[in-house]
Amino acid sequence: MLGTAMDVDSLLERRRLRRKLTFWRVTVLVVLAGALALAAIWWSDGGLTPRSAPHVARVTIGGIIRNDRDRLEMFDDIATSGARAVIIAIDSPGGTVVGSQQLYDGLRRLAEKLPVVAVVDGMAASGAYIAAMGADHIVAPRNAMVGSIGVIFQYPNFTELMKTVGVAYETVKSSSLKAVPNGFEPTSPEARAAVMSLVTDSYDWFRGLVSERRTIAGEKLDLVADGRVFTAHQGLPLGLVDELGDERTARAYLARERDVPENLPVRAWRTGRSGEEFGWLKAAGTRLMSLFGLEEAASLLLGPAFEAAAQSRLDGLLALWHPRD
Repeated sequence: MLGTAMDVDSLLERRRLRRKLTFWRVTVLVVLAGALALAAIWWSDGGLTPRSAPHVARVTIGGIIRNDRDRLEMFDDIATSGARAVIIAIDSPGGTVVGSQQLYDGLRRLAEKLPVVAVVDGMAASGAYIAAMGADHIVAPRNAMVGSIGVIFQYPNFTELMKTVGVAYETVKSSSLKAVPNGFEPTSPEARAAVMSLVTDSYDWFRGLVSERRTIAGEKLDLVADGRVFTAHQGLPLGLVDELGDERTARAYLARERDVPENLPVRAWRTGRSGEEFGWLKAAGTRLMSLFGLEEAASLLLGPAFEAAAQSRLDGLLALWHPRD
C-alpha cells in the first residue's frame, strides 16, 4: 500500500510540473508575441497602417542619391493606395545628376495624383534640392541647409605620382578625346573643354529647373545658383523654401491648402532597399547600438563608413555637396 501511495504522489507531482511547464511556455509565447508586435510598431513607425486605409504617406530620402527603380515603383504603389498626401522627408547632400533627375521626375508624376510636400530634416543640397523641387511645397527648419545648385565632375590624377615611381601609362585609341580624362596622363585643354561642356549642359538644366519651379530669375537666380548653400532662414526670402518649420508645419499646410485632415495617421513607406546598398545593415546596426545608449557612437562609426563607401562608387556627373570630403 505504501508503494502504491508513493506512485500516486509521484504521478500527481508530475502532472503539477507539466501544468506549470505548460503555463510558463504559454506565458513566454505570449510575451514574445507582444514583444514582436511592439518591435514591429517601433520599427515601422506607422507601417502597420493598412495601405488601403486613409493616411499620409511619409517617404524618407537620405544618404547619397542614385538611380533607384524600387523607389519609383513604390511611388506608383502610393498613388494607388489609400494615401491622401505624401511627405518627403529629406536629409541628403545629393548624388548623381541622373539619379536626382529620376527622383524628381518620379515625384512630379506622383504630385499629379496626390499633394506632395518636402520637409528638409537637415539638408537638401544639390541633387537633394532637385528632389525637393519635385514637391508642391518645401518646408525646412530655420537652420537646415538648402541649395548648392551646381554640378561637379571629379577624377583623380596620378601623373606626378607615376613620374616619381617611374611608371608610364600608354594607350592606343581611335581619337584624342576617347576615354578622357583618365587620370594617368595630363588632361589636355581639349579634354578639359569636353568635360566642361558636360558640366555646363547639366548645370544649365539644373539652373533652368530652379528658375521654373521656384519662380526665380535675374540677379536673384544668379545668387542662388552660384553653388553655395544657404540656411533655410536665408533661403526663404530668396524663394528656395516656402515655409520655416517641420513636419507639423507640413501637416498644417496640407490641412489648410489641400483639405487633408491633420488627424490622419502617417504611414512610413519603404522599399526593399533603403536607397543604399547595405542600407538595411546600417539601419539595423544603428537600432541595435541605440538600445545600449550608443546613438552618438553609431552616428560616428556607421554614418561616415557607409557614406564613404557609397561615395567611392559614384561615377559621372554629380549634383553633390562636398563629394570627396
